[in-house]
Amino acid sequence: HLLLFLLFVGPFNCFASYSRATELFYSLNEGLPAGVLIGSLARDLRLPTAGGQDPASLQPPLSFTLASHGLGGQYVQLDNRSGELHTSAVEIDREALCVESSGATILGGSAAVSSSSPSPESCLLLLDVLVLPQEYFRLVKVKIAIRDVNDNAPRFPVPHIRLLVPENAPVNTRLAIEHAALDPDMGTNGVQTYRLRDNYGVFTLDVEENENGERTPYLIVMGALDRETQAEYVTVIIAEDGGTPPLVGSATLTIGISDINDNCPQFNDSQFNVTLYGNSSLGTHVATVHAVDMDLGSNAQITYSYSQKVPQPSRDLFHLNESTGAITLSTKVDGDTPRLHRLIILGNGPGCIPAVITVLVTIIKVMMRPPEVVPRFIANEVEGVVYLKELEPINTPVAFFTIKDPDEKYKVSCYLDGDGPFRLSPYKPYNNEYLLETTKPLDFETQQLYEISVVAWNSEGFHVKKVIKIQVLDDNDNSPVFSEQLIELSIEENNVPNAFLTKLHATDADSGERGQVSYFLGPDAPSYFALDKTTGVLTVSTQLDREEKEKYRYTVKAVDSGFPPRESIATVTITVLDKNDNSPRFINKDFSFFVPENFPGFGEIGVISVTDADAGQNGWVALSVLNGSDIFVIDTGKGVLRAKVSLDREQQSSYVLWIEAVD
Repeated sequence: HLLLFLLFVGPFNCFASYSRATELFYSLNEGLPAGVLIGSLARDLRLPTAGGQDPASLQPPLSFTLASHGLGGQYVQLDNRSGELHTSAVEIDREALCVESSGATILGGSAAVSSSSPSPESCLLLLDVLVLPQEYFRLVKVKIAIRDVNDNAPRFPVPHIRLLVPENAPVNTRLAIEHAALDPDMGTNGVQTYRLRDNYGVFTLDVEENENGERTPYLIVMGALDRETQAEYVTVIIAEDGGTPPLVGSATLTIGISDINDNCPQFNDSQFNVTLYGNSSLGTHVATVHAVDMDLGSNAQITYSYSQKVPQPSRDLFHLNESTGAITLSTKVDGDTPRLHRLIILGNGPGCIPAVITVLVTIIKVMMRPPEVVPRFIANEVEGVVYLKELEPINTPVAFFTIKDPDEKYKVSCYLDGDGPFRLSPYKPYNNEYLLETTKPLDFETQQLYEISVVAWNSEGFHVKKVIKIQVLDDNDNSPVFSEQLIELSIEENNVPNAFLTKLHATDADSGERGQVSYFLGPDAPSYFALDKTTGVLTVSTQLDREEKEKYRYTVKAVDSGFPPRESIATVTITVLDKNDNSPRFINKDFSFFVPENFPGFGEIGVISVTDADAGQNGWVALSVLNGSDIFVIDTGKGVLRAKVSLDREQQSSYVLWIEAVD
């Protein structure tokens, strides 16, 4: 029993005396190169050495081993004899290892990366190291804290940030900039401050930090804003971290000033004067008032109305367009109409006191009567519209016009206003008669309606205009036109009945029924071809046989519905394509040939003639001897029969051969 006790206690006391330090803590910067010393486990564990020599000189020597190679083990190199721990060739990136300070641990066997730590900025690399031999055995927990370095610049999630600020925003208004800059670095190496490259003297930035340490920039209004003065401010927002030296990131910040209804309509003048001749026609434009509102959209909408001070006779005489502000003459001026009208007009805006302008209209009494323009139409005229057929000859008369002064006091002249092939000329020998006629044929397809005016004026400058509308009537002056004059088609023989060949298409520039096209076969078309009158679909009702006829050529017609009808002709050519529908055929049912005995070998005995009605490869025939091929041979292409050897009548006097023909 004593012996057993001594064997048990000895190793137990040795293990206990060297197991005080079971956890080591180191720290290093991220991004270090390979071979940087992190720490010496033998020294820091205070393991015994041989006279202060290297631990490997102990007998038996110390051995240091990672418990297993996991995620954390790739970043370090452990010397298993000296116990020195160095960085490996795999660079440590703190932001890649510890993305978030969430307390989660990424396990890797006995090695792990952890952000679990009393400090929210901690990023730990955990290693389990075994120390051997048995006399010094222990499991050492090694914790390596990865210190952050400023290796990342702040970055905004979007390159362009837009913020809207109402133009009536008071000073010290704060607006959060939602797209804050991001910096993977921690602590002071993260984003610390924001600034504007140009604050225009009315903006500044402030930063608020929440309980999670997130910093949000706020735009602060420092001065009065006016959208009508400046509707948009474009600057650059800059984020700066707290590293040494600091790193920065930027984005474009566009500050849009949104409109509010802070402006009212305004007229440039308070009053203006207008004169109107008493003989003015209804609808004559008198004046237009125009107010301006510097706001946008519905805030700038202006309507116009008469003031209640405007008497009803003036309202009846002058119409005011509430949208455009146009004033027009709405009733005829007569002898009882007042000569002076004071029109007080209001410019109304939403939520505004109306702007006011006064229009003084003075009506001038006109003693002279305007010139008279009296038309007498030669061409057909209905309710002021003259109807002329196209292709009427040049100098076709349209109308006579009598131009005169009703008071016979003033000289009256006239001219033709407007575009078109028309001419207005004096009709001799009369002084006040004018003839309107055409100068070239009219074409309905070019232009259907003309509007011209006969303008007369007297020596006092008084003008009168007579408007004439001329409608061109369509005539059947265009023939149908095929898209192709020669229509080349092809179809394989042995087609199905009523097979589709093509769809003909012709156009006619005339209008209405004159432009409707019907299709017909020419008299040279075989009866088994059919052409749909309306659609132009061409079909063949029967099977075509190329061996019977290979080419078809006939005409088709396109006829319009005018009177008399016009037509055009196109040619259709159809090529029937061959199919292998015929077998080879021998010219004779039997072939007999006579040769003398001892006929030399490969001499020509005779020709086997064969035909095939098909074309091309379908009609090429190959011949072969089915029996006796050891004695006889046949020329495949020419059909020449030959004997391979000299023939001996005493051995065999006749031969019966079977010849096969294959296309």
